[in-house]
Amino acid sequence: MDKDKKNVSLSWEDFQAMGNPENAPETPEESSEEQEPEKSKMVVRVYLERKNRGGKTATIIKGLDLYDDELEVLAKKLKSSLGIGGAVKDGEIVLQGDKRVKTCEYLKKQGYSNTKNAGA
Repeated sequence: MDKDKKNVSLSWEDFQAMGNPENAPETPEESSEEQEPEKSKMVVRVYLERKNRGGKTATIIKGLDLYDDELEVLAKKLKSSLGIGGAVKDGEIVLQGDKRVKTCEYLKKQGYSNTKNAGA
């Protein structure tokens, strides 16, 4: 008998206000919204790239599992702290010049503890 009963968290006044018990609302299911991965669990890699850039070097940050707007905000903060230019393309942050060491230090201060300098 206990298997057929549902646990409903309604007060008696709410239950009486609904009238017919057949019209009672279903119990809320657990929300299955996607939760963001924690910063410390993200595997972030910082690369140096020279190909297809006219001989100029660029620091590429891969592995940040963030939404585009969050990625833009992080890139803006990173660029202003390092005093360099850059952009966000295809889910990666591209910074001008070889700033791998300083980029890793900055990301570790921000809580991305699993950050590796993949180029050295």
